[in-house]
Amino acid sequence: MTKIVPCIWYDGTAEDAATFYAATFPDSRVDAVHCAPGDYPAGHKGDVLTVEFTVCGMAFLGLNGGPGYPHSNAVSFMVYTDTQEETDRYWDAIVGNGGSENACGWCQDRWGLSWQITPRTLMAALSNPDPAAAKRGFEAMMTMRKIDIAAIEAAIQG
Repeated sequence: MTKIVPCIWYDGTAEDAATFYAATFPDSRVDAVHCAPGDYPAGHKGDVLTVEFTVCGMAFLGLNGGPGYPHSNAVSFMVYTDTQEETDRYWDAIVGNGGSENACGWCQDRWGLSWQITPRTLMAALSNPDPAAAKRGFEAMMTMRKIDIAAIEAAIQG
């Protein structure tokens, strides 16, 4: 068992979110759903209190803590992709199910969590040993919402 697990605060929708993530990403599942043994500030005895889930092999805990703490871009989940098809699939699943697009490969799911759908090609471009190629890759990324791998590759080539 892992020693540290990120706990994500939800307003009564932890199970819905965990189910969506399990259906969207590989090596993902809902591991356990725990109901409250008594009333609490955001719910009642018998309501779903916590959900243990795994996304891409990483364990999380969803807590139905109420409306007190909305998500922000201060924490995001970066998912590395290997192909445009994989990039499109994750992006479209998140944005197409009530989420929203942001710049530079960032998007938000319908629960307000921020995701970075990041092709490995982009990371390689930004760390290119040729500073001019890295700059071209960076400048191309800055014009995008969903990352276009072919456009990043073309920018690197000049």
